[in-house]
Amino acid sequence: MATVSMSEEEINGIPAIHAVLADRASEPLPTIFFFHGFNTSSKEVTSYFGYMLAMAGFRVVLPEADLHGKRFAGDREARFGRFWEIVKRSIDELPRYRDHYEKRGLIDGDRVGIGGTSMGGMVTLGAMVAHPWVRAVASYMGSGYFIDLSRTLFPPRRTVGEEDAAWRDAVMAPLINHDAARHLERLGDRPLFVWHGERDDVVPFAEAARLRAELSARGLDKHLEFVSEPLGVHRVTHDAATAGVQFFVRNL
Repeated sequence: MATVSMSEEEINGIPAIHAVLADRASEPLPTIFFFHGFNTSSKEVTSYFGYMLAMAGFRVVLPEADLHGKRFAGDREARFGRFWEIVKRSIDELPRYRDHYEKRGLIDGDRVGIGGTSMGGMVTLGAMVAHPWVRAVASYMGSGYFIDLSRTLFPPRRTVGEEDAAWRDAVMAPLINHDAARHLERLGDRPLFVWHGERDDVVPFAEAARLRAELSARGLDKHLEFVSEPLGVHRVTHDAATAGVQFFVRNL
């Protein structure tokens, strides 16, 4: 019977969970970097994806987002005001993760995929825009429309409870070049799996529906696999997780 090895590692000082079939741990394998959600989520909470994907034959790395887990200094209110900065930092850190495992000879050629839930789903869409070497992407409960969504979801704050448009624009400026509204072609040129519950009360389902509609309108949906659940809320179901695993098996 196959056994999955799940261990905690550090990538240039950043904690991560590394999941892989124990008897294939030293082999070059198609590798997926999987990003967790915000605030009360963590790499441990999302580690079931690591297990499921490892069982399917992938090497899976689940990094810890900035201001979470061992990278958290304890100020929860300050973290709420830095949501979008955390998204940007995760996008920027992805090449560091790839290089770490590539130098160890553990990635099978260019077979690199990314996935994520909620905040992590946003990271994956931004990273797909930013990094053309990513071959397949799975986004759960996310959005790639960073600039528009930042007006209502975790708006950047100058101090606790304080927000103004100029401050938000300054914080969001580094994400403009990763925004789906400006780079739809980069979200349509590779396999992309999008899952969203239609009753999501955190990240609106309308975000996913907008992406599907705009890709379709421009003839960029050839590589899109879109799955919605009419009764789905802001929580990944077993069926949704299984569909994502099958997506990577087909495309990575």
